[in-house]
Amino acid sequence: MDRDAQLQLYELVASRLKEAHARVRSLRIPEGERMALSRKLLAITAAAKHDLPRAARRLDRFMQELDDSRLRRPFSA
Repeated sequence: MDRDAQLQLYELVASRLKEAHARVRSLRIPEGERMALSRKLLAITAAAKHDLPRAARRLDRFMQELDDSRLRRPFSA
């Protein structure tokens, strides 16, 4: 991967990680579940330092799982 492509991927992953953290914070879920999701995001962040393309794929799966679980979870006010 050339330097420009890697920089663009880094910027994309950083932006998506920020979005993912904000989404996790906004969820109405028990604190234990929120902490587990935050730990997953921290693991993805750490992985990005060593293997950026793999971390991007993990983040995509995380975001998809988050979307899927929100659809299954009943909304409670």
